Formats: sequence, structure tokens, C-alpha cells
Amino acid sequence: MSDDLESVVQDALPKLTRLNAVVRFDLGDGGYTIDARDGRSALADDGSLDPDCTIKVSRENLVKLINGQMDPMLGYTLGRIKVQGSLEVAMRLVKAIT
Repeated sequence: MSDDLESVVQDALPKLTRLNAVVRFDLGDGGYTIDARDGRSALADDGSLDPDCTIKVSRENLVKLINGQMDPMLGYTLGRIKVQGSLEVAMRLVKAIT
């Protein structure tokens, strides 16, 4: 994982404390699982968590998404972001990071 990408994801964690879900960012060759339940948010390393929602996105587009440089709805419409699982969680994620 890129140190820059990891720092961007780490910086976004405080915004996700109210998500009340487990979200996986699938980057194709790796990814991040975020456990944002019970009023906290942290990267989960063990892979044992079953995500409520999986977001398939490129590394570049994940950085753009988190930094507000990509509209999540436009990215989804254009196929740059794909969602598996709960669309409700995906919508709460959009509200949390935008």
C-alpha cells in the first residue's frame, strides 16, 4: 500500500465514526477494511470482518473521492466506483466524507 494513500485513509477515519458499519475499499490488488461501528472507526487488518458494503475503486480515484475531488454519484454513474452490498451504507459513507 502506498504510504500516501494510507495516510489519506487514516485522515478520513474520524469522519466515519457515525457510519455504524464495516466498509471495504477493494482496490483490485489490495484494499482497506474500515470498522466504523460503535462510535469509533479504525482500519481492520485481520480480514475476518464481513463488510456491510464493498466499494470497488482504483487507488487514484479513492484519493480523489476522499479529498473531495471526485463527485461520488458521478463516479458511480460513470462506473469508476462500484458498490456491492448495502447501498444504504454507501449513501451514509458519501454523506460522511463529503
